[in-house]
Amino acid sequence: MPIDDASEIPEWRSLVDSPEVDWNAVATNAEGPSGALPLTDEMLRLWPSGDLFGLSQNAGMGWTPSETARDPYLILSTQGGLRAADGSPIALGYHTGHWEIGLLVKEAAEELKRLGTVPFAAMVSDPCDGRSQGTTGMMDSLPFRNDAAIVFRRLIRSLPLRKGVLGVATCDKGLPAMMLALAGMPRLPSVLVPGGVTLPPRVGEDAGKIQTIGARYAHGEIDLQAAADAGCRACASPGGGCQFLGTAATAQVVGEALGMSLPHSALAPSGQPVWLDMARRSARALVGLARHGLTSRHVVTDAAVRNAMIVHAAFGGSTNLLLHIPAIAHAAGLRRPDVGDWHEINTRVPRLVSVLPNGPIHHPTVRVFLAGGVPEVMLHLRGLGLLDETVLTASGTTLGRLLDWWRASERRKRSRDRLYQEDGVDPDDVVMSPARALERGLTSTVTFPRGNLAPHGSIIKSTAIDPGVVDADGVYRKLGPTRVFTREHDAVAAIKGQAEVPIRAGDVVVLIGRGPLGAGMEEIYQVTSALKHLPFGKEVAVLTDARFSGVSTGACIGHVSPEALAGGPLGKVRDGDLIRIVVDRVKLEGTVDMVGDEGVDVGAGEGGRILAGRSTHPLLSPDPDLPDDARLWAALQEVSGGVWGGCVYDVDAILAALRRGMAPSSKADSADDVGRKV
Repeated sequence: MPIDDASEIPEWRSLVDSPEVDWNAVATNAEGPSGALPLTDEMLRLWPSGDLFGLSQNAGMGWTPSETARDPYLILSTQGGLRAADGSPIALGYHTGHWEIGLLVKEAAEELKRLGTVPFAAMVSDPCDGRSQGTTGMMDSLPFRNDAAIVFRRLIRSLPLRKGVLGVATCDKGLPAMMLALAGMPRLPSVLVPGGVTLPPRVGEDAGKIQTIGARYAHGEIDLQAAADAGCRACASPGGGCQFLGTAATAQVVGEALGMSLPHSALAPSGQPVWLDMARRSARALVGLARHGLTSRHVVTDAAVRNAMIVHAAFGGSTNLLLHIPAIAHAAGLRRPDVGDWHEINTRVPRLVSVLPNGPIHHPTVRVFLAGGVPEVMLHLRGLGLLDETVLTASGTTLGRLLDWWRASERRKRSRDRLYQEDGVDPDDVVMSPARALERGLTSTVTFPRGNLAPHGSIIKSTAIDPGVVDADGVYRKLGPTRVFTREHDAVAAIKGQAEVPIRAGDVVVLIGRGPLGAGMEEIYQVTSALKHLPFGKEVAVLTDARFSGVSTGACIGHVSPEALAGGPLGKVRDGDLIRIVVDRVKLEGTVDMVGDEGVDVGAGEGGRILAGRSTHPLLSPDPDLPDDARLWAALQEVSGGVWGGCVYDVDAILAALRRGMAPSSKADSADDVGRKV
């Protein structure tokens, strides 16, 4: 309400006094810890005052004074919420993915203490892309990653004596941020602990499908009671990332494939003994790396990045990792992979994993873990000669030695046996051999369509196009009229049938102005998920400069570049334009073109000329709710390589751009003129 209309709160006096406090019990001094710090002459003469004062604070927090100078190790996490001793919530976290993280931190810390070190713990919690779908909170999602990585690195540097860092994280932005932070500290040993996955309900819907209850209810597909019941059970266990191979699960897979995590750690079921065991072993691994002088730069290499891209393709992972893997490489000071690298890898690497949302059987991620997870997939890739086995891993040995161990390990046997015993599922039907994958019709992961609407490229998870709309030759072909939207909520209303002109089978939904400059490059799973679970949805295509959730499926083309607000031709499309989309799921080639403006197909060439003669869409503008700090992120990443460069902050490129902006154009420029240019 307006300030002038505000009324006084009647009970304000109860908020400002504390009658129940015993003021006679308020202390003004204390005895302090007993004992003495383990100081030496050398320490007092040579150590900075901060290092010495740190020992005092260690003792003040209750650490045994004589042990305060032992080697410190830092545990960083994305923990969120506040749990009681019995695990019940006192204050909720944003999502299950960081709710149980504290248990991993505790296990790792106890192991570090047992090893005679001094563990420290700090955290930067993270948002939930599911919770912020369709809200203004989504505009902060991708920018958060860079911010969190910066804070993580500042926390690492703020503990000057740390010998190594253990990073514990799970979900869509917190885990990529953690990987950026660890890779960005190349002279420190580090180990990544993935936070695992939540379990699916025995009866009910997974956490991906449940996000469509609004759209399905609006179309009469489900009733109110069914929505309420299914919604209650979708997250069947309290911790871990979602049950599908979305961005969270894919990031866990990529972290392990990079060698940053111990083998067979990605996708473990949160809260269970096998998951807690991983934290203890990771703590031991970190101390081992430090004592042998092995740091992040020995693990995160160009070869490791390529291995991770290969494993991403074999899993059929989220397209969001095309933003995160280049960013990890940049943080490590390595060459950032480009579209050509991704295309070359995806044309060579078969998809081997049958999992939600790709199929063909929608196994939850916990089954992928029990089927052998990342090392099982890597065994098959090794057989194809696709991996560099000389890379060092967090375990302290090479990938080749690890795979030798995995093939004959008791862990592999017991894990795979458990999947069959518990669920009656053959592990070879979840993680398949190349021959079986080919027989079952699994197709490669990502295609990069170009055309007069995407001259700099776009992305489609081609493996997730509904097979029912793909021709017998493996090519998806679509020609349809556009429905253009500049706001996500308007598109969703039309999909739900709540707009004056609802979306119909055959339409091409074009959502513009939702890239970095317009909306922080929001994730529009609300759009794609609704279409997936509506009867006519597979007959609708989506084209946008926004991005998609890893669980998105269908004919959804995102990352269209240049984005509309950067002058991209997508910003010139009008309602009723004819769009032709061709995606070859076998050759991984595709085009997306405007081919007519009055219902007549005039071809891509003429369509391009029509677009060139148009002004931008009259409603195209940045979202009015886009926060200033997201606008700043968009500007900084734009001069740092943009979306295809991983949305990073390239400091040298940013400084060069600032210098160009600050340079006077002539001797007549005054200081005030220069200030206005900046």
